[in-house]
Amino acid sequence: MLVRGARAPAMGFILLTVLIDMMSIGIIVPVLPALIGTFTDGAADQAWWLGIVSFAFGIANFFGAPVLGALSDRYGRRPVLLLGFCGLALNFFATALSTSMAMLIAVRLLGGLMQANAAVANAYVADITAPEDRAKRFGMLGAMFGIGFILGPLIGGLLGAINLQLPFFAAGTLALLNLVYGWFVLPESLPPERRRAMSWSSANPLKALRELAQLKGVGSLMGAIAFTGLAQFAMYTIWVLYTTLKFGWDTEQNGWSLAAVGIMAVIVQGALLGPLIKHFTATRLVLIGMMSQTCAYALYGLVPLGWMMFAVIVANVFGLTVTAAVQSIVSRAASESQQGQTMGAVSALNSLMAVIAPLLGAPALAAVTDLSRSDWRMGAPFFLCAALQAVALWLAVMHFRRHPV
Repeated sequence: MLVRGARAPAMGFILLTVLIDMMSIGIIVPVLPALIGTFTDGAADQAWWLGIVSFAFGIANFFGAPVLGALSDRYGRRPVLLLGFCGLALNFFATALSTSMAMLIAVRLLGGLMQANAAVANAYVADITAPEDRAKRFGMLGAMFGIGFILGPLIGGLLGAINLQLPFFAAGTLALLNLVYGWFVLPESLPPERRRAMSWSSANPLKALRELAQLKGVGSLMGAIAFTGLAQFAMYTIWVLYTTLKFGWDTEQNGWSLAAVGIMAVIVQGALLGPLIKHFTATRLVLIGMMSQTCAYALYGLVPLGWMMFAVIVANVFGLTVTAAVQSIVSRAASESQQGQTMGAVSALNSLMAVIAPLLGAPALAAVTDLSRSDWRMGAPFFLCAALQAVALWLAVMHFRRHPV
């Protein structure tokens, strides 16, 4: 057995952890709407219940993420990550065994409550990286998210074509493998002298958001983060069901489309972000990226042929730099002892948007399910995403005029 703490924290350890984590999450994306469809009648009903299931996970994660982030500041990143892997495994296995919509919603609630791996991984990276290098390192982390989103949906799409429950069992197995890897191999990144006392009041998601808003250089940028997250989660809610209705895609084709997003994320965040950081400030990357995202959402709703969705994905290069650039700005604003709580607060903000997004995206999709595939109004859910991202862009412009970075 390897001695815990014998290894020095390094990017390689956390990158592999995030890769396995995202593969397990990506596996279920192409098949979750189809699984929900087994408990519903008709496309409109399926869209509504997809929104409710997404809402359940998001609301639980909103309350759970700040608590887990604060716990990681107190006890270290490693034990909280292990808890997250355990929660993911239980969630996936229980989802596969769900026999009713009520059981599925209960399982997603529990999964959301125990899942803050992305926030803790960001805090881990901040622990071991100098502030001036964090944008590039967050980009490397984003590249692992991308690779996981290449392999995961592909595997999920192929397995889902065999059996709808099979991808969930595969995802649960991967989460267990990550638990074993984390237990025996992953080193701790936060030394005892940099830990801070656990404050349950600070772990309150609303207080965590207030404290995030009070960080110098963040403040009103929260609005831009919120609307960007709202647009993204609305897109995640509708993507698979929309492409199924619009283009007749099956789980395998949806898996390929999500893999294309992952491939671009790897290329942009793993290879292009470093050079882009040298030519653009984080502020400019955020603004240019939000402009690109706004255009991409509009085009997703306008294109008449399925292959054109892939063309838009490839063209949206700058849109994939936004997350890493924003994380860099927020991380620089927080003290070394607050990285877990701060990233947990950002995660909570995104989780809140994940709660709201299905309430917008699912009804927008349900409203167009009876339209013909050639009707331009069928793109309304994506036009909504474009409008939300445009609001985020405006808020970001206003923020950076007042607080240049």
